[in-house]
Amino acid sequence: MAEASEKILTRNNFKGTDVDAFIPHQANLRIISATADRLGLNKESVIVNIDEFGNTTAATIPLAMQTAREQGKLKKNDLVLLAAVGAGFTVGTTLLRWAF
Repeated sequence: MAEASEKILTRNNFKGTDVDAFIPHQANLRIISATADRLGLNKESVIVNIDEFGNTTAATIPLAMQTAREQGKLKKNDLVLLAAVGAGFTVGTTLLRWAF
């Protein structure tokens, strides 16, 4: 997850410090923390709700987006990094600008 996140940031001329909200797959707090550390993310920008919902597989990112909204951590024009991991070597990331 960290490597794919680094690649998408670099490809788009961003660094971890540019990310306003990091919304990762909530599979494992160790993986989330390691990714955030490797990218140099501000701890406040990392959205974590695994302690509340556990690993809800495909629903983790949408649930974490709602958590971020409820916590007021998503503002219009924020740079948002989404990252997911799956079975085996499946990984995906995307960058978006929050529009609301």
